[in-house]
Amino acid sequence: MMVPLVVAFAFFLEGLDSTIIATAIPAMAEGLGETPLRLNLALTAYLLSAAVFIPVSGWVADRFGMRATFTAAVGIFALGSLASGLAQNFPMLVAARAVQGFGGALMAPVGRLILLRSFPRSEFATAISYMNIPSVIGPTMGPLVGGLIAEHASWRWIFVVNVPFCLLGMWLAWRHVKEVDAAPPTRFDAPGFAMVGIAMLCLQTGLFGLGRGFLPIAVDLGLLAIAVLLIVAYVRWSLVRPNAALDFRQMRVRSFRVALLWGGLTRIGMNAVPFLLPLMLQLGFGLSPVVSGSLTFVMSLGTIAARTIALKLLRALGFDRLLLWNTLASSAGMAGFALLDQGTSHWLIAGWVLVFGMIRNIQFNTLQTLTYADMPAEGLSKATSLGGGIQQLTMGIGISAGASLLAIVAGSETVLPAEDFRTVFLLAAIIPLLAIPGIRTLRPQDGVTVSGATSSR
Repeated sequence: MMVPLVVAFAFFLEGLDSTIIATAIPAMAEGLGETPLRLNLALTAYLLSAAVFIPVSGWVADRFGMRATFTAAVGIFALGSLASGLAQNFPMLVAARAVQGFGGALMAPVGRLILLRSFPRSEFATAISYMNIPSVIGPTMGPLVGGLIAEHASWRWIFVVNVPFCLLGMWLAWRHVKEVDAAPPTRFDAPGFAMVGIAMLCLQTGLFGLGRGFLPIAVDLGLLAIAVLLIVAYVRWSLVRPNAALDFRQMRVRSFRVALLWGGLTRIGMNAVPFLLPLMLQLGFGLSPVVSGSLTFVMSLGTIAARTIALKLLRALGFDRLLLWNTLASSAGMAGFALLDQGTSHWLIAGWVLVFGMIRNIQFNTLQTLTYADMPAEGLSKATSLGGGIQQLTMGIGISAGASLLAIVAGSETVLPAEDFRTVFLLAAIIPLLAIPGIRTLRPQDGVTVSGATSSR
């Protein structure tokens, strides 16, 4: 019983730190002499580092053991947290956040692997449902915790408070996580890892620069083109390399492919919300960090409320129909934020955030469950590395896309009015709709052993 709790604790910390600075961005920008939009780099540095290093997580876990890898990951995460709190300037903060991301890159997928190897396949849906609660609540609690700290203490405490909890997590992991027999790892794919790392760096740098004018637009587009070419080259490389860092041969499983690639589009759109919403409430509506964080935190209550509903809907509709209808609901939920303004009642804002939190949890929980539903047991290690890397990447792209859209819409404005945020929410709401053609390729039998739905529809 302790193993799921230890893993859930790590997921909570990792999720919390992915968004905790969102509400504190104005205070941090003032303290470091930067603009709020530029502080987006501190968010994406964490997510980029995680996306780059997740590919090695499965290999490291197989090479050194799950317990040792997981414990070390929590320790690295603690060091990155402490360094972030002690950072004296913006470059130091970005570097420290990258160290945190490296710890998170090992912590989250190895924790997921521990659970997947500890539960029978018939219990995957329940195990992942419990696992997703802290991983979804963490990002939604981040703005509230960050807002409280930013308003009543120095923003540095946002990071320092992690350290004692990480030390406790290390002790619990070493004490309670047990090793599970696994096949010895193949030789590490260094060239493939380099291709993936450079591609992710170019992708995030190109997205970060769009609309900001830091680099010429031709350079931004060139970086994005290089990223696409490297990704295509790496996919071809991975299909003929048994020791590929990210094994794209797993994409031959339709449910895995749809959940990661097409489901990733919905994640990109929805992951922009935890970044955009606190900024709109503070910079657009003029609310305090605590009030902004409190309203954003209501998303967590929606997560808890939706857990049981998600499982019942999955059994009744199956993966194919549930994802189709909930993707439409996801887009509508994002567009609904464009209807809010400075005069909107806080109760009405909280109600809409609650509804969106439920929709978001149903989408993420369903996608997470579908990802590994039909994956053979011998492919779980590589699948968790590939799945974790793509999921982390979509979170980073979502935040970067939201920030870039805001920069493009705002133009040269130094003040970000509420109208700009409403436009960005409408534009971001289009992104999940792009996934519908891929989701429609799902069949009723996909993931049926996990969903419990009838395949004779």
